[in-house]
Amino acid sequence: MSTAEAIEWLVGMQAQIPADPYVALWSRLEDFGSDDLARLITDRKAVRTSLFRATIHLVTARDALSLWPTVQPALARLFQTASPFGRQLTGVNLERLLALGRSLVEERPLTSAELRPLLRKRWPKRDEESLAAAIGYLLPLVQVPPRGVWGASGQPRRTTLEAWLGHPLGESRSPDALILRYLAAFGPATVSDARTWSGLSGLAEVFGRLRPRLRSFRDENGRELFDVPAGPLPDPETPAPPRFLPVYDNLVLSHADRTRIVRAGDRKRTGYMEGMNSGSVLIDGFVGATWTVRRGPSVATLRIKPLDRLSKRERAAVEDEGARLLTFVAAQAKSRDVGFVESRG
Repeated sequence: MSTAEAIEWLVGMQAQIPADPYVALWSRLEDFGSDDLARLITDRKAVRTSLFRATIHLVTARDALSLWPTVQPALARLFQTASPFGRQLTGVNLERLLALGRSLVEERPLTSAELRPLLRKRWPKRDEESLAAAIGYLLPLVQVPPRGVWGASGQPRRTTLEAWLGHPLGESRSPDALILRYLAAFGPATVSDARTWSGLSGLAEVFGRLRPRLRSFRDENGRELFDVPAGPLPDPETPAPPRFLPVYDNLVLSHADRTRIVRAGDRKRTGYMEGMNSGSVLIDGFVGATWTVRRGPSVATLRIKPLDRLSKRERAAVEDEGARLLTFVAAQAKSRDVGFVESRG
């Protein structure tokens, strides 16, 4: 499938780290090149916006316009109850605050550092971080290029989705279609899994409405799992080749129950990320190693840290896939090296 089709199939991609979607797409698509995504962003066909769980997601332009109204109630709830910002703004007329914020970022895209003092001029006795946070949580903002473009850099400057795309937001707030798309991508899944992925509340009622259109199963613990009728169910013995995931990836963050990708009862896998620079390596479908890339003046080095002893065949397969990854992420390096770092204990 095309890059845009893949992004929509996954209902958006985790994009807190600008390079992550590139690695995630490279691991999923044949012949993916960084320009395939960079062009979508610069041509305004894909955007980086705060969406599920108030985290930055890469979505197509049409998904951004249609999904944001569905997610908006969850974003408003997070702002008011799960952050300190809402409490700091008690008594502030949010309608006026958002109107001013919209006019400022639509006049020209602004960084948070540029936006904060402009808002504080109107509310000098209020916490400027909270004022800016209200704009970020409660308005549909997009991070404009060069942010998110492969090989480029820049502070996140934001304007509204409507101003950037030249189209209004969708009108439907019903989550039904969203949940069906989630199940098509990540099912079978529980109601709790869907809640973890989306941040939405009231999903038991949604699944109740959708039940006639879904298949249901029971897992080993008796929990009910739902799936779309045509959802594939591969044989458990189907071989799964090594795959390199970025630091943040939908595959790991789309279920409350992570034992489908981290082996149950193995504590060293429950915190699969080892910091902001470590991705994960899937070995036979489960997290079996972490990876980092270090760049020198002329050498790029990929270091793979297995969580268990690997067989010779597994090690060779991981090393081969790692070499391909390094060629992608460090194409300009004069030389590249792949090596293993053995875990202690």
